[in-house]
Amino acid sequence: MRVTKYEHATLRADEAGKTLLIDPGVFTSPLDDLGGLVAIVLTHEHPDHWTPDQLDRILKAAPGTPIYGPPGVAAAAAGYDITVVKPGDTVTVEPFTLRFFGGAHEIIHSSMPVIDNVGVLVNDAFYYPGDSYSVPKGVDVTLLAAPLGAPWLKIGEAMDFVLAVKPKRAFGTHDMTLSVAGRDMHRARLSWATEQNGGTFLALEPGDSDDI
Repeated sequence: MRVTKYEHATLRADEAGKTLLIDPGVFTSPLDDLGGLVAIVLTHEHPDHWTPDQLDRILKAAPGTPIYGPPGVAAAAAGYDITVVKPGDTVTVEPFTLRFFGGAHEIIHSSMPVIDNVGVLVNDAFYYPGDSYSVPKGVDVTLLAAPLGAPWLKIGEAMDFVLAVKPKRAFGTHDMTLSVAGRDMHRARLSWATEQNGGTFLALEPGDSDDI
């Protein structure tokens, strides 16, 4: 399986000529080469993780593609056919098996309601938590997409998350709100956390991939 990072939080997995998209949001350039698209996962309802414009473009290229997300996504994207998933659910869309974790977005501020969020584990190897620090307990994660920067993110907590997951490899995502200097500083912190359990941190730029 090949995992590709795009701008901010958008991720792509390719396996056996088929494609899975995760969180195509407002900070991400329009996506192409979607002839093999079999599923879309939206971890939560915030626009940096999905927009109607992105979904409309994607569905025009790949009509009928199933979309999976938590209840909050189904409510926010009421004009789309969303299959609701919750923590503990497993969905198979060949060649991808998707397992869902977590349930809640990290707290941004006490004045803002906590919304639904699911982390997704792809083929028991690649894990992305969405906007959370949900650890997939009992899973030996080969590749982790770890958030680098957000209104809710404190780098020490992000480091603890990586230390808890213990991935073999990790890379930073959710990074468009950071300056280059800030991004590189946070990458260095998560690199340290990855290395504490013998893993390797990858400095992936938009369009870069890693093969599992």
